[in-house]
Amino acid sequence: MMNKSFNNLTIQLKKGDITSQPDTDAIVNAANAELKTGGGVAGAIHRAGDPELERQTRPFAPISPGEAVITGAPNLPNKHVIHCLGPVYGKDEPSEQLLADCYRNALKRAEEKNLKSVAFPAISTGAFGYPMEEAARVAFQTLIDEAENFNSIEWVRFVLWGDDAYKIHEEVLSSIE
Repeated sequence: MMNKSFNNLTIQLKKGDITSQPDTDAIVNAANAELKTGGGVAGAIHRAGDPELERQTRPFAPISPGEAVITGAPNLPNKHVIHCLGPVYGKDEPSEQLLADCYRNALKRAEEKNLKSVAFPAISTGAFGYPMEEAARVAFQTLIDEAENFNSIEWVRFVLWGDDAYKIHEEVLSSIE
């Protein structure tokens, strides 16, 4: 695990499963527009939280790229799940702005609930095709830019699936001063 602090925010990197983060107040679902089960992160979170999680998300659907909503976290070790729709790379434009909005809005939902910690996956880098290195730069820069606005968030963890994703995020985070 890697930690790096920026002012009042610590960013952590960890390899693992987003559904197994018992020490974070919320996990972030790389959701689809309908907030239903799917592949990748959304599938894993819904397999753990359904059918109650789907019942909780239903009133919020559909959401647009960049939007985030928050629900409880049934059958998960966290208080909340923040569902965020990242952009499909090359389709949803401007993709960089929409990806930054996704992180920014997820953090706003966490702040509204006075959460101290949030675990993110690498949003939009799977089936949505966003290049991993570029997505990591957008994510980290958005967090750093938003940190001065935080009242409750103290640390954010990126839970990365696999060695390649971890290595790319580690290189990008190490390069930021």
